[in-house]
Amino acid sequence: MDFNDSPEEAEFRARARAWLAANAPEVNWAQLDQSDEPAMKAAGQAWQARKADAGFACISWPREWGGGGESPVMQAIFDEEEGAYGIAFRFFGIGLGMCLPTLMAVGDAQTCKRFVGPALRGDEIWCQLFSEPGAGSDVAASRTRAVRANDGSGDWIVNGQKVWTSGAHYSDYGLLLARTDPDVPKHKGLTMFWLDMRSPGIEVRPIHQASGDSEFNEVFFADVRIRDCQRLGEIGEGWKVALITLMNERLAVGMGSGPGWRELLALARELPGADGRPAVEDQALREKLADWYVGAEGIRLTRLRVMTALSRGQAPGPEASIGKIVSARQMQDVATEALDRLDQFGIVAGEAGGADIAAFDYNFFFGGALRIAGGSDEILKNIIAERVLGLPADIRVDRDVAFKDIPRGR
Repeated sequence: MDFNDSPEEAEFRARARAWLAANAPEVNWAQLDQSDEPAMKAAGQAWQARKADAGFACISWPREWGGGGESPVMQAIFDEEEGAYGIAFRFFGIGLGMCLPTLMAVGDAQTCKRFVGPALRGDEIWCQLFSEPGAGSDVAASRTRAVRANDGSGDWIVNGQKVWTSGAHYSDYGLLLARTDPDVPKHKGLTMFWLDMRSPGIEVRPIHQASGDSEFNEVFFADVRIRDCQRLGEIGEGWKVALITLMNERLAVGMGSGPGWRELLALARELPGADGRPAVEDQALREKLADWYVGAEGIRLTRLRVMTALSRGQAPGPEASIGKIVSARQMQDVATEALDRLDQFGIVAGEAGGADIAAFDYNFFFGGALRIAGGSDEILKNIIAERVLGLPADIRVDRDVAFKDIPRGR
């Protein structure tokens, strides 16, 4: 591959860079993100609308739905330039990176017309309702049930529980994976729906995290009514629809976020080492920085390979799992090293130590969560082994067993 910009891409990069220089808000978003979620949400929605007005929101989406109609490579270029300003809003990643691409892939024209535009502008926020207390890494083991209403309406009645749902407490809509047929193997009895998060019978309970945030949630469904027109794909084909979401999810989270090796290098230039000289002169630290640089470049280039596949009309493939598994571990390792170098100050400083130190502190806790979110390390290693390297698949004894007959712990 040629990783240099083509003339067209170089022209677009210059245009994006000039627009960002003139429009990027001068606010410490990382610090605001930690302290004031309502203000951060309002600022994020305003920024998303500004990008949409300028044609820089969802650049690779079809023009008929409000996107730019450009190649995914153009989107990657804009993301790179925007990232240089430290602008990263967590409110839109799931909707724009996972839910809406799924909606556009399998939804009808009326559904797309209703939802794509408002999501693109940031007016409506989406969440993804997949994981359950007994079905986290094994999403296909979902026990949340959707059964036909007995009133002849054709509606569905949903009962069950989801967990670790990012952003459910501020989301307007969500994608729901539910079991509609327990008499067939688990992957064949699922159906996908979209739903209004304000529907009667939905209860959202935020989960307090070690980082101090409550970004994850439990979501309970008690006789929630969903119309059949809210179904995405055919009945029993929900796993195929879910795979579209999951592949986009691993692409969306594959770059990680927050401070990386560059920020740690800058910190090491200021901190004293064990012998009184700058920490950056420590050979052991320099070797780690070199490893993290190589890892970051590997993630970036792998992502560009995925973007190239997307530009050819191909769906994100299993190689997206590589970036996610490497970036999550690297986020945690870099944060751990930074806090170790800061000694006791790194433990107690938090936001009082400044935005940079607060960001390392945040990633120390969030890195562990990211190694589970979007597929745990173990699941992603299996995907890479089987679908990238071509190694034999794990033995799955429940592959052909009806879901209702699978033994469960008591």
